[in-house]
Amino acid sequence: MTAAPTVFPTLTLAHRAALAETADAWADVAAAARPADRDAAERGIRAAYRAAGLHEPDKILWYASPLAAAVAATVVAGAFKPQELTALRLPVRAPAGSRAGASVRDKIRAATWERARTDTVTILGQATWAQAWGEIAERLWDPTTSLSARIRDGIEEAVLSATGTSTDRGPAARRGTVTPTAPVAREARAATLDALGGQHDAAWLAAFDGLRRCFPQLDESPSAPALDAVAEVARAAGWWWPYENVVLVAERPTELHRDESARLHNGEGAALAFPDGFALHAWRGMPVPADFVTALGPAGSALSAQRIRNEDNAELRRVMLEIYGYDRYLTEVGARPLHRDETGVLWRIDLPGDEPVVMVEVLNSTPEPDGSVRTYWLRVPPTTRTARAGVAWTFGLTEQEYHPARET
Repeated sequence: MTAAPTVFPTLTLAHRAALAETADAWADVAAAARPADRDAAERGIRAAYRAAGLHEPDKILWYASPLAAAVAATVVAGAFKPQELTALRLPVRAPAGSRAGASVRDKIRAATWERARTDTVTILGQATWAQAWGEIAERLWDPTTSLSARIRDGIEEAVLSATGTSTDRGPAARRGTVTPTAPVAREARAATLDALGGQHDAAWLAAFDGLRRCFPQLDESPSAPALDAVAEVARAAGWWWPYENVVLVAERPTELHRDESARLHNGEGAALAFPDGFALHAWRGMPVPADFVTALGPAGSALSAQRIRNEDNAELRRVMLEIYGYDRYLTEVGARPLHRDETGVLWRIDLPGDEPVVMVEVLNSTPEPDGSVRTYWLRVPPTTRTARAGVAWTFGLTEQEYHPARET
């Protein structure tokens, strides 16, 4: 007799609403900018070790930022001695590698993920798991992974500039600069791969948390204790480095500023800052030097079209142009439109050493409360030849496919 096929549960509208609420809660965890709850974090760390079948760590060491913890991890890994880093103006507090033992990240993070996914698929089926992942984890994935990547870049850049020998204004070139700290910078960046993300593990933890809220039977799965432990750390602290005998834990940020697209952004100071002064500055996701935006004056008052054109760094020049205002720049340089039709006006700004900035100027068909009509500038590919083609591109359509029933 053929066994009846297993019937797995499906996600209802109520389940999807619960998943959305869970995503909101974990988005708050990922964006938390306040001191760590050290007691809760340490409790979760010890529970994570037990759930992984490891003995609890002998020591849990706290650091004021992921930068400080990553530099300490280079000592734990045996790449450098504390006195070598001190000589490079990189004072560090870390146990000797022989006392810390080997990294156990895979036994905690990777094993927890694999066990939890296996348990979930076994109980709910692959289709339900995939749907839940798409609805909750993917929403948080890009913001958390891009922020983590930017922190890794910032760690490398901060170590490179520790001796004060780096003068380049762009992070890409700074990473190519040979300084006495370059080997440490590479090792510190590599050390971040041995860390768990803490609050930045929100995406994958949210998926399991949401499904457990929807399907309580998952609470009885073998992976539940490990998930609970890792989640407790994530709700309480930043990145953490687990070794056999020692754990390094970084504080959460004190400041986090992002734009509507969840990109790091602040025109008045650091976009991301930690208690020890480690900070990242950004304009709409673009890394900028610490004093760059403020030096341009309120609303770009210290800028001019000529100053923008004289900026050698193409990335910074694009930031300057956005702050100055496209319309203001076009007026000052006497630009002429490339094309005009019922959808808007196509403009092109040629910049030395960079691809041209091509935009469509469009008017909002819905007046503002005061009766005025707001103008929007849509950045489009440099190859755009008509205003309609540019507007169509913003909707993922070709010029021939774009036939709106009503302009918005």
